[in-house]
Amino acid sequence: MDFALTEQQELIRKEVTALARSFSLDYWLEKDRKAEYPLDWVKRFADAGWLGMIVPEAYGGSGLGVTEGALMLHEICAAGAGTSGASPIHFYLFTPMPLIKHGAEPLKRAYLPRIASGEIVMSFGVTEPNAGTDTSRIQTRAVRTGDRFVVDGRKVWNTNAQHATHIMLLARTAPRDPAKPFAGLTLFFAEFDRARITVREIEKLGRAAVDSNEIFIDGLEVPAENVVGEVDRGFHHLLDSLNPERIFTGIEAVGIGRAALELAVRYAKERVVFDRPIGQNQAIAHPLALAWAKLEAAEAMCLKAAWLFDHGRPCGAEANTAKLLAAEAGFEACDAALQTHGGYGYAKEFHVERLWREIRLYKIAPVSQQMVLNYLAEHVLGLPRSY
Repeated sequence: MDFALTEQQELIRKEVTALARSFSLDYWLEKDRKAEYPLDWVKRFADAGWLGMIVPEAYGGSGLGVTEGALMLHEICAAGAGTSGASPIHFYLFTPMPLIKHGAEPLKRAYLPRIASGEIVMSFGVTEPNAGTDTSRIQTRAVRTGDRFVVDGRKVWNTNAQHATHIMLLARTAPRDPAKPFAGLTLFFAEFDRARITVREIEKLGRAAVDSNEIFIDGLEVPAENVVGEVDRGFHHLLDSLNPERIFTGIEAVGIGRAALELAVRYAKERVVFDRPIGQNQAIAHPLALAWAKLEAAEAMCLKAAWLFDHGRPCGAEANTAKLLAAEAGFEACDAALQTHGGYGYAKEFHVERLWREIRLYKIAPVSQQMVLNYLAEHVLGLPRSY
């Protein structure tokens, strides 16, 4: 397995870095303060062709892989954009995966070019307030009526719902069978019809610039041709987006940790207390050095998982491990950066406070650290199921 980046991948990293760093830290601070969606940021990435990275060339995209997507998201976050910059972009990377892999040809022709151009803004409707991480127990239902399905239910933590034009939506189309709990679920790529979908924004700790929402679906009509893959097999199609999502969120956590570490190292060199830079003290230097080492290890696992996915190999263990290690490493780096700044770490103008708030999300999303450990214990170590 060769982790050396290709010439093309190095070029992606270089060009994304230049674009991402053309937006200042103050830009992101202002977006956070105003809770303002970064539409100009998304447009710049759309104009540069980055939103269509994983869309096949036949549908107007670049036809690249999860590895290239991961490199892009890392540089976005390492530039200090944090979750506010990464979230609007990564929805163009993992959300369309089931459509790309399982969508009927007319469905792909209708939507993939518009996804690649940025015309479509996507939301992802899986999680429900009464189901939590047990996706088999979602209660949103889709009933077939003639040539369409009618959907009713609730979803929660829907990113982008304030701006979405479309939603990748999972609903139950057959009663839950305890013997096969993930059967009877169907995946739809639906128009975000605001006459049938009510959106309520959730106030939250971080990432104020990118909305999170609860949505209420009442009689949403979805044409039968907008089913992604097979009816009643939607959960299995959804799996093609879940491992990339873990890889992408993992590499974002690494990038956010690196941005915080960069700020902390600079401050540790410049800040003088007791006639010496504070970085000369091991109480400052060692936590920053340890943070760097853990970020390096986490990034390597993210890239390993991405390589396996792109080469069609099983990567569940690696993708989950990448998310687990990166969430911890990213948070520890941000925490060390805040501690390095002392009282100023609490001040918004030094920017580490925002990164510290945003990185905390990755310990609970898209899946908690405990659920990752459950997966590894059961599916890697062969231990009895513990939940």
